[in-house]
Amino acid sequence: MVERETMEFDVVVVGAGPAGLSCAIRLAQQAQQQEKELMICVVEKGSEVGAHILSGAVFETKALDELLPDWKEKGAPITTQVTQDDIYLFKNQDNATSIPHIAVPKTFKNHGNYIVSMGNVCRWLAEQAEQLGVEIFPGFSAHSLIVEDDEVKGIITGDMGVDKDGQPKDSYMPGMELRAKYTVFAEGCRGHLGKQLIKQFSLDKDATPQHYGIGFKEIWQIDPAKHKEGTVVHGTGWPLENDTHGGSFMYHAENNQVVVGLIIDLNYSNPNLSPFDEFQRMKHHPVFAQVLEGAERVSYGARAIAKGGFHSLPKMHFPGGLLVGCDAGTLNFAKIKGNHTAMKSGMLAADSIIEALSSEQPAADLTSFADKFKSSWLYDELYQSRNFGPVIHKFGRILGGAYNTLDQNIFSGSLPFTFKDEHHDYATLKPASECEAIDYPKPDGKLSFDKLSSVFLSNTNHEESQPCHLQLADASIPITVNLEKYAEPAQRYCPAGVYEINENDAGDKQFVINAQNCVHCKTCDIKDPSQNITWVTPEGAGGPNYPNM
Repeated sequence: MVERETMEFDVVVVGAGPAGLSCAIRLAQQAQQQEKELMICVVEKGSEVGAHILSGAVFETKALDELLPDWKEKGAPITTQVTQDDIYLFKNQDNATSIPHIAVPKTFKNHGNYIVSMGNVCRWLAEQAEQLGVEIFPGFSAHSLIVEDDEVKGIITGDMGVDKDGQPKDSYMPGMELRAKYTVFAEGCRGHLGKQLIKQFSLDKDATPQHYGIGFKEIWQIDPAKHKEGTVVHGTGWPLENDTHGGSFMYHAENNQVVVGLIIDLNYSNPNLSPFDEFQRMKHHPVFAQVLEGAERVSYGARAIAKGGFHSLPKMHFPGGLLVGCDAGTLNFAKIKGNHTAMKSGMLAADSIIEALSSEQPAADLTSFADKFKSSWLYDELYQSRNFGPVIHKFGRILGGAYNTLDQNIFSGSLPFTFKDEHHDYATLKPASECEAIDYPKPDGKLSFDKLSSVFLSNTNHEESQPCHLQLADASIPITVNLEKYAEPAQRYCPAGVYEINENDAGDKQFVINAQNCVHCKTCDIKDPSQNITWVTPEGAGGPNYPNM
């Protein structure tokens, strides 16, 4: 039995993203107002706050205006206002049609929003939290739950200094027990503890399956003559074809930089598809190439996105804690935005906790959260866009897009129809034998690149000798099932070259996991057709180190 140091708090928040930090700030603000001493701790698995944050991002300030109304005076890194919205239908590798605004959902319009680095916004939010007395522990992964008498009592941080066989090294330090009256889980999309909580407390029994996309993002330093600060470009169509949905984007940020990216829904059916290579191919389209030619790529990253929306929301409260932000799936995909919704969910969590702690007998299960959520603008916003994703999946991008434009622009999401997508993303793959092979062009090293040189730009690093954080339930399945039936799609859906099939001289095939490369996108945990891969937290501070994504 490992002896662990124990620390007691009123509230432990897991994850220093927009949801977790907003929760901590709101708690501290209200404690000050009530002259109540509250011990609040935020644990963050990244080496620093912001290191693992990856988001587009066009930011809507609605929640921030409520949380910190004087954010401009406080120097928030939110300065590049959107000045122009361009939307394209990409027909093929050469042609695109500009879509008039009247023909697209109003949720795509970004007047009043800002182009930001959410990593830098979270760094700033962390400063605001610390000034209010919140303790933030970066470099500590929340490894496991403390559950006693069917109630969450806190978390245990990951052990440090364990070799790949699980044996202590000279540098061994056991993880700590962080116990709390309430624990808020704000790990981001497909949080590994959130996933356990959903299963253990059956939080999703009344919800449709969560749906996901994989989002790619690169930052480019471009020719100042081509830079149009404040311009936002969105696109749909090519290179995604048939039943593969998603969209592309390019945002002209500050300092002559553009961010360019592609989101691909993970319900695609062809196991030969490589999301990474679709993204590389996309950049050769003239809409992007004319801006990127001669420019320098300075950052790369990838991250899964929870986009099931309203119908896929689990119950967000359970004995001892709350599930918020993208850990619960609060992103509004009709807007392609999840930061303001994540922040609001964290603030509602704080309101429920402070109310409970002010009562004589605080309830273990914060059922009041459900009422606060239902009476908030967050609920209304997600409800109004409830059909957006399911309609695209059911009717395709043209007919589905037309329905969504009518529903959002004329009826504000109130058409009396409900569409649901009951299929898990991992269950949509067809056998490789039924699908066409895809011949991707070789990267040219100017606009398109290979995976390993891309991962290098993410500054990803893990302590080399540690247990593999990509765990197989059955080590034989990748070869005997996934390779046989699906040409082992992990080789292609992973955006970081983590998974390979190697063959020895005797012709025996081996599934190789290069865990060092992992950028913590969670796609493997989501898309593996056999649901054989489980992503768990590696040693604290491991993973990407994004400077300003």
